[in-house]
Amino acid sequence: MRMLVLACGLSTLALGRPLSVSSDGSEAGPLGFRIRFSPEQSREALDGRLLLLVSNDETSEPRFQISEGPRTQLVFGIDVEGLAPGQPATIDESVLGYPRDSLKDVPAGTYTVQALLHRYETFHRADGHLVKLPMDRGEGQQWSRAPGNLYSTPRKVTIAPANGGAIEIALDRVIPSIPDAPETRYVKHEKMQSALLSRFWGRPMFLGAHVLLPEGYDAHPQARYPLVIFHGHFPHTIESFREAPPDPDLKCEYSERFHLECYNRIQQEQAYQFYKDWTSAGYPRTIVVEIQHANPYYDDSYAVNSANLGPYGDAITYELVPYLEKKYRAIGAGWARFMYGGSTGGWEALGAQVFYPDEYNGAWCACPDPIDFRAYTVVDIYKDQNAYAMDSRWKRTPRPGMRNYLGHVSATLEEMNRLELVLGTKSRSGQQWDIWEAVYSPAGADGYPQRIWDKRTGLIDHGVAEYWRQHYDLSDILRRSWSKGLGRKLQGKIHIYVGEADNYFLNDAVYLVDDFLRSTKDPPYDGEVDYEPRAEHCWNGDHTRPNAISRLRYHQMFAPKIVERILKSAPAGGDLTTWRY
Repeated sequence: MRMLVLACGLSTLALGRPLSVSSDGSEAGPLGFRIRFSPEQSREALDGRLLLLVSNDETSEPRFQISEGPRTQLVFGIDVEGLAPGQPATIDESVLGYPRDSLKDVPAGTYTVQALLHRYETFHRADGHLVKLPMDRGEGQQWSRAPGNLYSTPRKVTIAPANGGAIEIALDRVIPSIPDAPETRYVKHEKMQSALLSRFWGRPMFLGAHVLLPEGYDAHPQARYPLVIFHGHFPHTIESFREAPPDPDLKCEYSERFHLECYNRIQQEQAYQFYKDWTSAGYPRTIVVEIQHANPYYDDSYAVNSANLGPYGDAITYELVPYLEKKYRAIGAGWARFMYGGSTGGWEALGAQVFYPDEYNGAWCACPDPIDFRAYTVVDIYKDQNAYAMDSRWKRTPRPGMRNYLGHVSATLEEMNRLELVLGTKSRSGQQWDIWEAVYSPAGADGYPQRIWDKRTGLIDHGVAEYWRQHYDLSDILRRSWSKGLGRKLQGKIHIYVGEADNYFLNDAVYLVDDFLRSTKDPPYDGEVDYEPRAEHCWNGDHTRPNAISRLRYHQMFAPKIVERILKSAPAGGDLTTWRY
């Protein structure tokens, strides 16, 4: 699960003199913004989602201030198709916004405004559908940072909705490309074209991987190594690995999430500690891989095959993994492949283990996204009628979407889904609920994912829910297939950890899966499900450290468990020696 992030860094605002839009004789009419770009930004007509951002917070650009939480600023959005250079697109009072419905609901005052065009590409898919989607361009599906997107210089505007008037905004900037991460003795970067995905999407599609090589790799050319996949969101390089000591001149940044001063320094300290552990005598010698599988819907694919995303599960398991194993001298067998991850990565680790039970030998899953759709966070998609409010004849009680460890709610499900609808129609927001829909749903008649519920009203489509149950409800798949042979293949391979105060209520689905696993007899599951009271997202099973630290130590946490699993389960003749130096 990916939280919508505020600014990762502050930008200097180029703010001009406030522009009053109080109407005069030439500006009669309702309040509206006319937005256009010049041939200098693009000589061709463009498709995409045009966003207007309105803020009274000057700490960073408005494009970095949109979130699910209480500090969010305002965003309004429309689809544009074939928008030509110089042609205006208008965002007026009829356009849906978040968290305010309309521009007419914005209190009169002076604001910083900015516009951004999130560009779409046309895909001619193998299933016959033509769809327009935002292809990832190296940023991990972040509309505010996607290279090639057009945006405007922030400016101060005095808005008076009661007076109306028109405001002109020029998309005068283009987000630059992102440089490749450097390689080192330990860290390598790979990119391969996938035949399976290219065929599905009707254009070249690539899978990437960051590879962390073990200490002594070059000195032991005869060694063959276990392969470990660290599943998660779009990584720019190997996460939490730093070969240099922490920067002594690093300016401290406060973490609102963990209420810690200088959390950026803590991150560097832990990353450097991992480097020291990784290169120390006795540390397990494995190859660690972090996959880049961003796609037109999200920053990763959930590592399974999907009607809307294509065969990412097969592409990762049968194309990328064998390619990496051959190039980097891995053992190259299912008993020597392992996975771990948290949140989205936790679901991916368990999902890939369930869908490819013979190809992997263990999954350590922290705070997984909903693994039982009877607890799709706080919604039972099979029985509930509405996702946004509890079923009741006489009252409307909103369903919570995000909380802290004390139970204080900062966003409802309706608010979170409203934000996504404003950022992109047809499941194109690049955010959490839309990617679940894109992965789990069948394709609709228009080629886009069928909605699990109406994005405006929350009314659940139980026909779509049944499709989800049959294809992606991991708990349901386990329950109906365990005694038919799947249980034997998964025995000893499932390990799940979650905090009981998970911010997104992900512990509820784990309880249901835990109930089933504890009841298994034919065979017993022989794994682990563990909880931590008051722990928020994303607790990973470490009872000895606070969440802010343990989340930076996935590698050290699970490496010994993987070695234990190898020694216990390796087949006769399996290589237990060349990599143990």
